[in-house]
Amino acid sequence: METKQADQTVAILGIGTAVPEYRLDQADTSNRLAQALRENQDSMRWAKRIFKQCGVETRYTCEPNLLEPAEECRYFPRISDSEVPSTAERMEVYKQASVPLGLSAAIRALLDGNVDVSEITHLITVSCTGQFLPGLDTELVRSLGLAPTVNRIPLQFLGCAAGLKAICLSKQIVASQPSAKVLVVCVELCTLHIQPSTEREALYGASFFGDGASACIIGSTGAKQGGIFHLGTEHSILLPDSAGEMVWELGNFGFDLYLSPNIPKLIGKLIPEQIERLINGDQNPEIWAIHPGGKGIIDALESEFSLTAEQTSPSRTVLRNYGNMSSATILFVMSELRQQLKNRSERPINGLAVAFGPGLTCEMIKLTYIPSLAPEEVLLGNLHV
Repeated sequence: METKQADQTVAILGIGTAVPEYRLDQADTSNRLAQALRENQDSMRWAKRIFKQCGVETRYTCEPNLLEPAEECRYFPRISDSEVPSTAERMEVYKQASVPLGLSAAIRALLDGNVDVSEITHLITVSCTGQFLPGLDTELVRSLGLAPTVNRIPLQFLGCAAGLKAICLSKQIVASQPSAKVLVVCVELCTLHIQPSTEREALYGASFFGDGASACIIGSTGAKQGGIFHLGTEHSILLPDSAGEMVWELGNFGFDLYLSPNIPKLIGKLIPEQIERLINGDQNPEIWAIHPGGKGIIDALESEFSLTAEQTSPSRTVLRNYGNMSSATILFVMSELRQQLKNRSERPINGLAVAFGPGLTCEMIKLTYIPSLAPEEVLLGNLHV
């Protein structure tokens, strides 16, 4: 018997992630950068300290030159700016690397959700680390064999919160069109924007950003489908008096990033009220998918909501193994969270996903993890249909 419409819920049906082939070891990168900074002892000491304290052990990059010795790495501080990759050069690397990486994540999401490409009605592509036209969306339509009539929605230059913004937008689409299936693809090549600078702001950004792509399928699901995240109420807020705390602008040598050291403190001060508004008197979430925009952001929310190490483990694990991959990171966290829950959860668990971006802006959505049913439970369920 066909599932009744009342039993339909909007959910993340499948998740896929991908990283480039080149792996950056944090200790090795720190040592090579320190060699490049040897003429500036103050910057060298500060860089070594922040590389050690930021919570990252490994990251990935699409740029093999970032693995070269200090004197041969064009992204490290150098005597002549003429040797530094221009923004145009970096965008050419982005164009060549972003499509196969996004394609890999998309295919994995489709397989994970057991969804055929013919079912996809909407494609949302997300990136803030590069741009070209015709864009990533059109390339994915061709490479995946999506229908030429698929509704394409590129979200460009919205920062770290854009991945969760795309999920919230997808939920709204499916809620209004239950037959829709939305493919979200986030691709971020953050390491292309490492600056050859001795300034602390540039060195801080160089310490924990990595490259990666993530994708998910969002659609309607029946009540008996498990191993997925059901999506609930979403909330978006532009925080007051904070526009200058996170700035991302085009420069001659890539994009210039400024992250204020006040961001964790601001999040700890302003976000609890917003989360309480979304929870609306319900019990605090049991599971948390926190975008690891930095170790301090996880620490701030952990302190404000008295979270356990288990509750912040997915975010810290992703930060440690991949760094901050901007918009793509939240789905890495949700994938890690799902894997942990598969091993220990036998009941639905309520939770929250939250991410932050320039503005400062915050995106959040309530979610419920639905465990996979055991074979006998599936059989019993079918007997009641």
